[in-house]
Amino acid sequence: MSSTPTPSTYQYGAHVRANGIRQHYLRYGGKGAPIILVPGITSPAVTWGFVAERLGQAYDTYVLDIRGRGLSETAAGMDYGMHACARDVDAFAQALGLENYTLIGHSMGARIGVIVAAHYTQGLGSMVLVDPPVSGPGRRPYPARLGWYVDSIRLMQAGEPWERLRDFSPSWTDDELRLRAEWLHTCDETAIIRAYNSFQDDDMYADLPAVQVPTMLMVAGRGGVIEPQDIEEIRQLVPGVVVGHVPDAGHMIPWDDFEGFFDMLNTFLPKQV
Repeated sequence: MSSTPTPSTYQYGAHVRANGIRQHYLRYGGKGAPIILVPGITSPAVTWGFVAERLGQAYDTYVLDIRGRGLSETAAGMDYGMHACARDVDAFAQALGLENYTLIGHSMGARIGVIVAAHYTQGLGSMVLVDPPVSGPGRRPYPARLGWYVDSIRLMQAGEPWERLRDFSPSWTDDELRLRAEWLHTCDETAIIRAYNSFQDDDMYADLPAVQVPTMLMVAGRGGVIEPQDIEEIRQLVPGVVVGHVPDAGHMIPWDDFEGFFDMLNTFLPKQV
């Protein structure tokens, strides 16, 4: 006898004007404490839907299209810096009246989260930093190359077959690659380059001492992004930070180890998902 499928927690997609731009988001769950999920550098909101589906079982979950990606606003001359993106998150939360929300940020989204927690704290209750780039002035560079992002975007903008992305993400399933291929063309190249350069030009460590909310640092065991010395430095700058490892995952943690991602998240979130 087959088991009954779990009902989808997807509610709807919508836009809101906040921080002077049109911001697009997807909502899951609709009940419980709010979570704002902030994806990485070339990850439109829809590509995190499989994570939001699970979060929506216990939380009112909002997945953002960061400016210059997905269905959010993109424009010539737009400020694509991390502080502008952090102000977007803050304005989004205020526009929707979200109180005591948890910010879960992956990679670039985690870098944005640190800025939110340091400078734009209204309504922010806690934060999960998922494998943030720890590069910055005078530090070792971010291991992923800019060409990995730009070349894959250009291929999809040209309408190349989705299979061309397999060289970029060989461990992903066909469904995951198809979804990425469908949406990658929405990632504005200027926005991606600006964000990538900020990983090296902006000093995340200067903001960390101002982080006062409960924080988890989730580290990918096979990611090569965060090393033990980085963890110790972050622990010194953010006393009380909870550090969790997902040993069998690369940088894209929930793609590599979905259950491991949630096992670790459930040690920090008050409700199990």
